Amino acid sequence: MEAQTARATVSSIFIYPIKSCRGISVPSASISSTGFRWDRQWVVVNFKGRAYTQRIEPKLALVEPELPREAFDEAWEPSCGSYLVLRAPGMDTLKVSLSKRHNILDGVSVWEWSGSAYDEGDEAKNWFSNYLGKPSRLVRFNTGKFISLIKNETRPVDSNYASGYETMFSDGYPFLLISQDSLDALNKLLKEPVPIDRFRPNILVEGCDPFAEDLWAEIKISGAKFHGVKLCSRCKVPTINQENAIAGDEPIKTLREFRSDEILRPSKKSQNKVYFGQNLVCEESRCSGKETSIRVGDPR
Repeated sequence: MEAQTARATVSSIFIYPIKSCRGISVPSASISSTGFRWDRQWVVVNFKGRAYTQRIEPKLALVEPELPREAFDEAWEPSCGSYLVLRAPGMDTLKVSLSKRHNILDGVSVWEWSGSAYDEGDEAKNWFSNYLGKPSRLVRFNTGKFISLIKNETRPVDSNYASGYETMFSDGYPFLLISQDSLDALNKLLKEPVPIDRFRPNILVEGCDPFAEDLWAEIKISGAKFHGVKLCSRCKVPTINQENAIAGDEPIKTLREFRSDEILRPSKKSQNKVYFGQNLVCEESRCSGKETSIRVGDPR
């Protein structure tokens, strides 16, 4: 495995500012206490505060976030003129301030977690409500930064797999890694190849054996040490075309033929899961005040 990791390199880095919305490909990314900076800081919720995802609202795939180019520089802080800009088919452009004070919305929930979040206001509420055709709000993870008297929220990852790590609005872990080699192997089995955006990784690497990442327990990229903690079980999102939000059967149908838990873990009771990619945590996430980043082209 040492030989495989030595010759693999980071080929792409993706950040998804809003859960289930389109990602941003960046040349480098800073590592924070919850994952890459800006990753899944926002989520769209329904009138009960429950998170929307593409599983229920596939149109979220067509929402395109844009952050200032310099937002991905180390130590950059937003000013009063800094915005998260959102575009979607049939909608006017929405600008969400990155620096304004926020009201707090209680009862926001993502899967098993529930807590408070910053409410991004009525303009964002109306924009998403009109786009999705149902009451919606845009909220930002409560880091305690904007309202000093309000206790910040934390969302720990599952301690059964990684103790002492946190995330924001991701499904469960701060990083997801996939290899291009695994995608290429899958695409050879498909009638119509799928792009990597179907699987929404944070880190894409190339130059290893297909599915080698399944076995990577420790992964060093530049000055950061990552740990592979859990294979990523896939839901219906990879079946959704990210260019038109239309769902089909693939690639989950084909993956089930050789990437199911029955095949990969035959000694355990089947939970009807399909795996593609490796969830990661990063040791540097727990180093307060230490700036660490990775770049496209970094060796592993």
